[in-house]
Amino acid sequence: MAKKVNDLCGIKESDTGLATPSQWDLVSDKQMMQEEQPLQVARCTKIINPNSEDAKYVINVKQIAKFVVGLGDKVSPTDIEEGMRVGVDRTKYQIQIPLPPKIDPSVTMMTVEEKPDVTYNDVGGCKEQIEKMREVVELPMLHPEKFVKLGIDPPKGVLCYGPPGTGKTLLARAVANRTDACFIRVIGSELVQKYVGEGARMVRELFQVDVSCYGPFKKGVHCCFFDEVDAIGGARFDDGVGGDNEVQRTMLEIVNQLDGFDARGNIKVLMATNRPDTLDPALLRPGRLDRKVEFGLPDLESRTQIFKIHTRTMNCERDIRFELLARLCPNSTGADIRSVCTEAGMYAIRARRKTVTEKDFLDAVNKVIKGYQKFSATPKYMVYN
Repeated sequence: MAKKVNDLCGIKESDTGLATPSQWDLVSDKQMMQEEQPLQVARCTKIINPNSEDAKYVINVKQIAKFVVGLGDKVSPTDIEEGMRVGVDRTKYQIQIPLPPKIDPSVTMMTVEEKPDVTYNDVGGCKEQIEKMREVVELPMLHPEKFVKLGIDPPKGVLCYGPPGTGKTLLARAVANRTDACFIRVIGSELVQKYVGEGARMVRELFQVDVSCYGPFKKGVHCCFFDEVDAIGGARFDDGVGGDNEVQRTMLEIVNQLDGFDARGNIKVLMATNRPDTLDPALLRPGRLDRKVEFGLPDLESRTQIFKIHTRTMNCERDIRFELLARLCPNSTGADIRSVCTEAGMYAIRARRKTVTEKDFLDAVNKVIKGYQKFSATPKYMVYN
């Protein structure tokens, strides 16, 4: 039908955009497509006469040479900035396309994309610690003028230390939830790499992430959270074999980035460890880590609060005496209390009940706190220096 209509209107096949098959030249089309050369990656080091008609660009093609070139047809002068990576063609070396900055994908992977669902209300019994943390991370972002008026620099870094299970990483997650800045989470052992200089390069890129403004890093401020920093921050020593040299180099790069020759910009560094006595003194000095925040064992009031936090979502009976339960868990950490709550739920499931009673909690305390006493790491970790 359509063909009939076209015939009546007098439309020829060539009018619809396609030439007749007799005029097709597939061979030369194929050849033309194959002749499109791949682009070379170069770096634009300088712009001569910027913002004018005859602007020229100095590019540096690695291991070949430097060229002064113009722009291709597909880019406008506003796309190209100094220090940018660009794609250039192989004949005239004209700039054809701007490229994103080169950041190691493993570093980009460390950024926290979706915010954790932990808030400050979920961190029980650490009132002072939360205050100290917020002063370092949130105040400089929300009220920078206070520091300008007084003429002081805000503290740069915080070291959280304390036995396992006292809420160091939990508080860092709550901070990540609150700040709009780019939050980068690094586990100490991730920076220990196989080849010489790899770990140090990753550290450098971690601190440069906000310089390369793209994606989530446009805010200029970012937080770096190093968890288990004793994996790389141990005191320097010579074991005679040289096995630990690379780890120490990585640590020295962190030390240099924290307070070295170059200005740091708006980077807040949070570190967490449960063995602060093994860390290198150079890492701990004020100016690198200005604040040391101890996460001790929660006291009675804090333990009661932690019980209430963990049973908030649980289906419990009405008048459970959390204070009594807290008294029955001396020297226990927040993680132990969470384990007690889970175990109480297991007792209720075993008895096929819909709610958790106080007796379940008492049984769970007997099982977890008294029964697992030999696995408790707290006394070992509480002895610092």
